[in-house]
Order: sequence, then structure tokens, then C-alpha cells
Amino acid sequence: MTDIVPEVEGLVFGGDYNPEQWPRSVWDEDVALMREAGVNMVSVNIFAWARINPGPGRWHFDELDAIMDLLAENGIKADLATSTAAPPPWFSQRHPETLPVDPEGRRLNYGARAEYCPHAPAFQEAVVAIASKLGERYASHPALAMWHIGNEYYRSCYCDLAAAAFRTWLQERHGDLDALNDAWGTTFWSQTFTDWEQVLPPRISAETPNPGHLLDFKRFSSDALLRLFRSEAEAIERHAPGVPITTNLMVTGDFAAMDYHRWGEHMNGDHRLIATDHYILPEGPIEAEAQVAFGADASRGLARGGPWLLMEQAANSSAWRGGYFAKRPGEQLRHSLSYVAHGSEGVMYFQWRASRYGAERWHSAMLPHGGPETKTFREVKTLGGWLRKLAEVKGSVVRPQAAILLDFESVWASSNPGEPSAYMPAYPELRRWHAALWRRGITCDLANPAWDLSRYPVVFAPALYLLDDDANLRRYVEGGGTLVVGPYSGIVDRNDHVHPGPPGALRELLGVRVEEFVPLREGETIALDDGTEGHAWSEIARVDAAASGETAEVVASFIGYPSTGAVFHRRLGEGDVWYLATRPTDLDPFLDRLDLVPEVPGLPTGVETVRRAHEDGRTYLFALNHTDKPVTIPTEGTDLLTGADWNPRTHLHGNSAAVIRER
Repeated sequence: MTDIVPEVEGLVFGGDYNPEQWPRSVWDEDVALMREAGVNMVSVNIFAWARINPGPGRWHFDELDAIMDLLAENGIKADLATSTAAPPPWFSQRHPETLPVDPEGRRLNYGARAEYCPHAPAFQEAVVAIASKLGERYASHPALAMWHIGNEYYRSCYCDLAAAAFRTWLQERHGDLDALNDAWGTTFWSQTFTDWEQVLPPRISAETPNPGHLLDFKRFSSDALLRLFRSEAEAIERHAPGVPITTNLMVTGDFAAMDYHRWGEHMNGDHRLIATDHYILPEGPIEAEAQVAFGADASRGLARGGPWLLMEQAANSSAWRGGYFAKRPGEQLRHSLSYVAHGSEGVMYFQWRASRYGAERWHSAMLPHGGPETKTFREVKTLGGWLRKLAEVKGSVVRPQAAILLDFESVWASSNPGEPSAYMPAYPELRRWHAALWRRGITCDLANPAWDLSRYPVVFAPALYLLDDDANLRRYVEGGGTLVVGPYSGIVDRNDHVHPGPPGALRELLGVRVEEFVPLREGETIALDDGTEGHAWSEIARVDAAASGETAEVVASFIGYPSTGAVFHRRLGEGDVWYLATRPTDLDPFLDRLDLVPEVPGLPTGVETVRRAHEDGRTYLFALNHTDKPVTIPTEGTDLLTGADWNPRTHLHGNSAAVIRER
């Protein structure tokens, strides 16, 4: 699959480059500093629609030609973007129907970015025309290494064009109105449709909206953006077949606006590369380093263990992330190396040079406002040197020890209004379990529940609300896997209809019957008789005597109401399945029950180790010490960053890193 990775020397290193914001005299300084830092690829033309297409039928490529030529002359490759993520004012004024409409029916004005309706024919035609022009002009340019379609897709629209497209999508999915009414349960509140023209996007209404309606609209919106991406990609491929293509997804943090697994089906192989943007959340209980690992593991999961690329991160601060916070010395070096440890084929940033104006003028950059004599740029140069030394790691893969099931439709459905608890969000719970495993040195994939899970010794499903049936999970357990299921899982089917008898689709597999839910109040906890406690949720849950095979056993129970089982275990076939009827406040006591072996046993919390391996058996141990104290890493080989020999007594200093080619 090396043909989907940009052809650069070694690992990819660079960031978004916006020379159109600067006079020509600055460009020469830029490329000289890029070469000094070891930059080998930059993303260009991401927001330059107005520069290359300043009016109807007008095309100006002289500036972009000069940029591409300058990069080629200096040995720097281009991730050439189609610029379609930011329509210019002339386009929005000429085609006002392309401006998006929000759920309240307000048409948004131009003046920022992503100001488009994905369903507007004028916009659909324009983006294909731009992609075709760029593909035709730059397909053979020596600087071209990869095509970058759009940018950070997320926009939904609720206009009349969206309504018409939604109806077409629903007809393809459900067939006739009777099937749609059944799927959405429209007999409730007299919502039954008798004509397709009555079906609208879920605009703001007087009461709680229909959950099935909301869920289908999210599916539809994700599919519409995917169709937009594919139309541009196919236009490019007609002119430049064989050149890698990507777009920057955002499968990180708690962003789940699109079904990235469906996107992954169209972005793996065939010269298409999974790429992601990741910006650390300054607030919240999860360490920045664990957040990095989550974003990287989620991206690797989308790539099905294959190549992927960190397309954007912050070199220092992200002013729009809840306030200006700075990364401490060495922090962005370790974060960047962690992405590579978890499988990225390089490190890129937003952006190369900090902007003097515009909405992101205080967003950090590889080259800050303070210029090259700054901590940030010195660390950028250090990282560039490190990545050159790690060239031989390119193409190696990570072998995870576990998986956490992430289903975007389940995340959407469990977030709809009218749920029995406001304190059971899915995405933060997935991140919490991932962080607990990260602290124990366990590398996880974020996996789709429908995938073949047999390669994972342990699979966690902390928040799998929507599930049609247990067939794939049952096959995994009976084949020898260990499955851990969290509360409020398997509750509804694909239409968000409640399965009879919670835990619904999982009842027979778990061997557990839930009589009633007992949600907890904000901040309330509940004690278990094994000395642990739960929060947010509890259930009246009992062993289901009607389940086939070996009966489940109660491992721990609630103290006080509901006074029934809280932790259940069942042996099934060659494997094991666990069920938790609450969300454990501290996950470690439960994880202690499982046979989880870290990559390097015995290391203190905050010392991260991940191993990448080539098919020929060569292995590389990435060791990242996020603590202030030195630690020994028990392996032998050569530290690629320093060239020094490594043995089991070698110390890894505090706040430092090593990448050991193991013997």
C-alpha cells in the first residue's frame, strides 16, 4: 500500500502553506527556512479559490504556478488542494442558493469559510470544474505529491434543496412512504406522512423531534459530503491517475459529525490516503498525551491498520480551543513523535507561517510571529532532523493489543433528545476507556463493530447503544475473544427502535436481563460490593436463566437500590464476555480482572511505548517519557534519534524520547 503515501524522501514533514497571504519577497525566506527545518511537503491552495477563480469564467493560475515552481526548485513537494472549502464572495453573491440554511431556517451569510450547501447544483458543478482545471494543469508538475480535496468536511444544510435531496435519499434507503413511516415510527404524535413533499429536514420544531428522523438526516448529511468528496476526487483522477488523494478528516476529540467508517470505505487503497487533523482539548480530565494517542489510534482504525497521515496539528497553541494555552518545552516534539509511533507516515501542522490577519492570526505556526529565533521553530527544526533519521520506519505498522468499538451511528442515536439520562454521552466515554488503557501501556484500535475482530485479544464496547444483532460479536467471543460491554448497549436497532427486553440485541449473548434502568443524577455515585463505585447509570439487572449455553455469573453487585448485579461474566465457546450495568468511576479495578499485557510491562504511568514492525521482522520501539523522572526501557538495539546503543539498563530521561531499532 506504499502507493497511497506521498512520494517524499522518508517520512512526511511540513504543514499548510499560504503564500498568497504574503508578498513575493517573503516566499524566498519561507523556502529557505523550510529547507533548514527539513520540510519536504506543504499543503497549498487550500483556501485560494478567489485567487485562482476571481470571477465567473475567469481563471488565474500565474501565482499558483509560481508557488509550485518555487517548491519544485527547492526540492519541496506539494499536497495540492482544490480550494473548494471556501467559496469567495462573488460566487455566493452570484449563487445565493448555495449559502447554507441552519435548522431554524436562517440562511447564513458569507464572510467565513465552509459557506456552502452540499446539495446546491451550482456548488456541485463549481467544485468539479475547479478540480478538473487543477487536475489538467498540474497533473505532471514535478512538485505534485498528493491531491487534497476540500478541507475538514462537516457542513450540513436544511434548505429546500437539501429537503429535495433528502427525499431522494430516503426513497433509495426505504423505498416507499409506508416503509419510511414504519422506520420513523410516525404513528407516534400523528406524524404519519401521506405525501413525499411533506418530508423535510429536521428543522426546529415546537417539541422533541422524531429520533429516527434525526438519525436518518445525519446519515444523509454524511453521505452528501462523501458524494461531494468523491465527485472532486474522480475529476482529479481523470487527469492525474495514480497520484495519492486525501482530505483532512477530524476523527479526534469528540467530533463525530460524519460516519467516518463509510468514508474510510472510499479512502483506503486505490491511491487514497486516510489523513486527519487533531487539536488538543485544553479542558477536560484526559491528558494531552492520551488525547494524542486516541486521535492517532482512531485514524489508524479508519485505515484498517494501514498507512495514514497526521495532516494538521498545532505547533503551540490553538487560540480558538477555549483560550490561548502554550505547549511546554519538548511537548510538541513528544506529541508529534507519538503520532508517528501510532502509525502516522509523517507529521504536518496548521500552518507554516503564522498569519498576520484573519480569524486564525493567533493560531500557532511552525514559524511563529516571533520568527525563527523562537522555541517553537527550534523544536520544529529538531523534529525535522528526527524524522529524517526515522526514514526506515516508513511502511512499518502497529500491532494493537485491543480494540474499542466506535460506531458513529450509535454515537448519533444516543445523543438524540429524549434519552433517559443526560449524563451518558458516548464519545467522552470511549475516550475515557481509551485513556485508561493508554495509561496501562495498551495500544488500541478504534474499530467498527461490523469488522472482523478476531485479531484483537480483547474488545471493549463501552457505549454501543445501536446494534441490530449480536452475530459478529458472538462470532468473536465464541472464537476465543474477550468482549467487555458497557451499560445502555444493544438497546435500539438501526431505526432507533427499542429492542424488546434490554439489553436488547445483546441479551442472549450476555446472558443478562435488565428489568429497568436506574439513571443517576449528576455527580451521584453508587457503591459496589467489590469496593468500587459507578456513576451516571445503574440498572436492575439479573442473570437471564433463559439464555442458552453456560449461565452468566454475578461478579459484583450494587450496595443499596437497585441491589442487583452490577458486573457480570460469562464463558461462551472459547471466549469470555463481561457486562457492566454501570459506568465504573475508576476503570482500573475492572481492567485488573483482564489479561492485558502492555507493550513493555512494568513502566510507570506517563511512559508511553508503542512498537511498529516491518513485514520482514524489523521492529522499532517508540519510547516517550512524559514524566519528569528517568526510567529504564528494557530492550536492546540502537536509538535512531541519537545513534547510541541501547540496553535494558539504559535510562530514558524525563520529558524525552527514543526510537529504538530493536535487535
